[in-house]
Amino acid sequence: MPIRNSAKAIIIKDDKILLTKNKDGNGFFYLFPGGGQEQGETLHEALKRECIEETGREVEVGELIHIREYIGQNHEHASFDHDVHQMEFYFKCSVFNEMDKDLVPTNPDSHQVGVEWMDLTELTKCRLYPKKIIPYLNKEIAQEVYLGDIN
Repeated sequence: MPIRNSAKAIIIKDDKILLTKNKDGNGFFYLFPGGGQEQGETLHEALKRECIEETGREVEVGELIHIREYIGQNHEHASFDHDVHQMEFYFKCSVFNEMDKDLVPTNPDSHQVGVEWMDLTELTKCRLYPKKIIPYLNKEIAQEVYLGDIN
């Protein structure tokens, strides 16, 4: 299987972060909005499309903050992710249409059940992927661009 590129949004406003809420057999988990880059699409175009699909929100894509490499065979989900190798590009983003109360995802992911603004201080209490990005979001450790193969 080829290496897949994925663009992810880090949208923080008033000490809250916008995440997709998902559910599996173990309960709820949270992911950053975004997804796979399609042929002929730039990372910025992919991220704008994915944010509308998953959150219903249009975003302005800002600077590249982090790059995460995910090699599924090295992590706790190896039983079903063993053949996944993904490069994730995390961009600082802002939303255009947050005041619109009727925002709904246009094409949510299969496990997605909603969208949630979560307080940054609550991130360690939930199942967030990748969880090892939390100290960077809370600025507990120095910023790095390449985070390596983390989950």
